[in-house]
Amino acid sequence: MSDGNKGLPMTAKWDPEKLQREVAELEALEQKPFLPRAIGYIKRTGPGLLQSAMTLGAGSATASVMAGASFGYKLLWVQPVAMFLGVMMLAALANVVLTTQERPYKAFGRELSWVLVFLWALATIASSIIWHFPQYGLAAGAMRDLGKMASVATDVEMVQLADGTFATPADDATVEAVAAKLQDKFEGFDLEKVRAGVPEDEWKELKIEAAKGEGAKLASVFTPAGLGLGWLVGCIILGINVFMVFSYGGSSRGIKLYEWFLRAVIGLVILMFAIVVIASASKIDWGELGKGFIGWYGIPNWQDPKNVTLVLGMLGAAVGINMTFLYPYSLLAKGWGPKHKTLAKWDLGMSMFLPFVLVTSLVIIAMTVTGVYSGEDVLREGIKPVAAAASLHGVLGEKAGRLVFDLGLIAMTCSAISTHMIVCGFTFCEMLNLEYTKTRFRLFALTPAIGIFGVVTTLPFWFPVAASAICFAMLPIAYLTFLIMNNKRSYIGDAVGKGLSRLLFNAVLVVALLLATIGSIIQINNRVIQNPRVREFLGLSAPAAESAPKQGNAAADETSADESGTSEQDGSGESADGSEDAAE
Repeated sequence: MSDGNKGLPMTAKWDPEKLQREVAELEALEQKPFLPRAIGYIKRTGPGLLQSAMTLGAGSATASVMAGASFGYKLLWVQPVAMFLGVMMLAALANVVLTTQERPYKAFGRELSWVLVFLWALATIASSIIWHFPQYGLAAGAMRDLGKMASVATDVEMVQLADGTFATPADDATVEAVAAKLQDKFEGFDLEKVRAGVPEDEWKELKIEAAKGEGAKLASVFTPAGLGLGWLVGCIILGINVFMVFSYGGSSRGIKLYEWFLRAVIGLVILMFAIVVIASASKIDWGELGKGFIGWYGIPNWQDPKNVTLVLGMLGAAVGINMTFLYPYSLLAKGWGPKHKTLAKWDLGMSMFLPFVLVTSLVIIAMTVTGVYSGEDVLREGIKPVAAAASLHGVLGEKAGRLVFDLGLIAMTCSAISTHMIVCGFTFCEMLNLEYTKTRFRLFALTPAIGIFGVVTTLPFWFPVAASAICFAMLPIAYLTFLIMNNKRSYIGDAVGKGLSRLLFNAVLVVALLLATIGSIIQINNRVIQNPRVREFLGLSAPAAESAPKQGNAAADETSADESGTSEQDGSGESADGSEDAAE
């Protein structure tokens, strides 16, 4: 192997003395009792934080809200199992990279296929840029929900009824302010036909009718105040992340600063959702909660294919394709090598697995104990995180629970956005065969920043369709690559392992590969093959519509302008709700 392909000119170049001291400290830790050894490892974690931040974005929020709102505690086991399998696959990747300290793009291309690694990198960039938009969309939606709590009119939702008239809960003045936008949404729109100030209960029924397609059409547009709030939170998040990402790419201290930034943000996310749960702790059924974690109920109503599809999709999609590219390069950025293998295992467990399980579990529990879950095990496919937050009346008072939940959502997107930027900085340098420099890294890291337009709009439907096709198809291929490389003795020597431990580890990797393959097939089918717009474009019939089931909180099940820049319910299946994991 070429020495030019080994490592990254980051910590190993910027601060070699510090790296040598760290190796000596790790060797000394091996001789200490378990507790001080564990504390020592936890203090030195880092790359796993980037994985945790990337996967804890809009997609995880949406999946957890849907799981909790649909089935209560019953799916608490799914996210931990999914992330365990993802962690095992990343552990195999870490074993390969830390053994050789060679950059995986060039190493895997040489050892296996240059076409394969090119597609791996292409999928990473596509997912990081295209799925950047929903992160900003969710942050803007949460910010607008905060505005609503302050009595700011952020959007106008309107239904066009079968008789050609219109109904909205907004007042006349607000409707007049956005009349031009409503004319673009509705054919034959006329202010004279609008009935404003519709009572809340009646409005919920009208939205349900529109969702069923029973002669009513629902759309919503942002008010100037709503647009302003979206741009405000978007610019703040972008500004913070540009500073933090540039710091990461500038010095070893910058890497440490960024890691502490992620610790703070992830800690804030955990705290926000924990507050919501603790406020309703008296309502927790601890027996049912325990059963949920051990998978007592398996897949609720497994006879329904949609429920099975949901669970298998979650199991196979906890780790995104861009995470698989980011992780090895974040290891090399820290200058880690063979002496860091034990630390890497602790890092994956404490910095990636634990935060992910805590956050997703808290969100599921919050949906259960705050009344969003109706008690009926019915899949609520339309529910969105911000709409769920708006349902948290009476938690910590009239508005506090909703405020805390919204802040948690904003924090989740903030950290995920930064990791999208970092992985693009690494990936472009590798794809273009450019040596890493601070300037190049920072320039390429800005590529996903176009996603800030997600605060007001969504991409044309074929962008996320193409991203889904490429990224979900590549994930099982990437997993297979890691499995092969981790067992290639000619490349990593005795690091392939031996005996029963190697056999068991490979068995877990095969299970992870199998579920990733199944999950990818499900996601491609749902997002591409069954996408109504794709089928319309190809001249195929749309999937048969199903009547909407009765729900405990129907208002939370409808798409609103808070989470989608183009919130008209046109069946596109694509909205700024971040409904992908780790692209998050």
